[in-house]
Amino acid sequence: MHSTDLTVAAVVEHEGRFLLVEEHASGRRVLSQPGGHIEAGESPEEAVIREALEETGCDVACAGLVGVYLWIHPQTRQQFLRIVYAATLLHCDENRKLDDGILGRQWMTLEEVEQRQPMLRSPAVLRCVRDYISGKRQSDALLTGMLPLQHNVDRVLATADLV
Repeated sequence: MHSTDLTVAAVVEHEGRFLLVEEHASGRRVLSQPGGHIEAGESPEEAVIREALEETGCDVACAGLVGVYLWIHPQTRQQFLRIVYAATLLHCDENRKLDDGILGRQWMTLEEVEQRQPMLRSPAVLRCVRDYISGKRQSDALLTGMLPLQHNVDRVLATADLV
């Protein structure tokens, strides 16, 4: 059994377009929402805000929990548990140095994301955008009793939607 990789991500919509990160991962160029791992002592919301800034140069504010998703890589069987927040764009710094491996940020419509499915890091990218558009939101209380999440992965996993 593989360990579960606990991550966070932000769905950021601005003027009908969604913020995506273009990066190198697993030897290929991919698109994903800004996101990453939760650092020690950090809440999921703090991790989303930090990761968005580091990967895109954009300041965002969390605007609600979209959902918790589980994706299992078809070749490696590695499990990825993804906590996804809707986030509001506050400002983008065009001159900010982005994390290593990040090629840049892209703003895409839903249709453009759908057309680039082969480039998506995982099917969860498109699923989260569609869930966001449909208005899906979870109560922030869903995760409150499970903090710190790194110590309660099994409990978080039990709340996840399979992608």
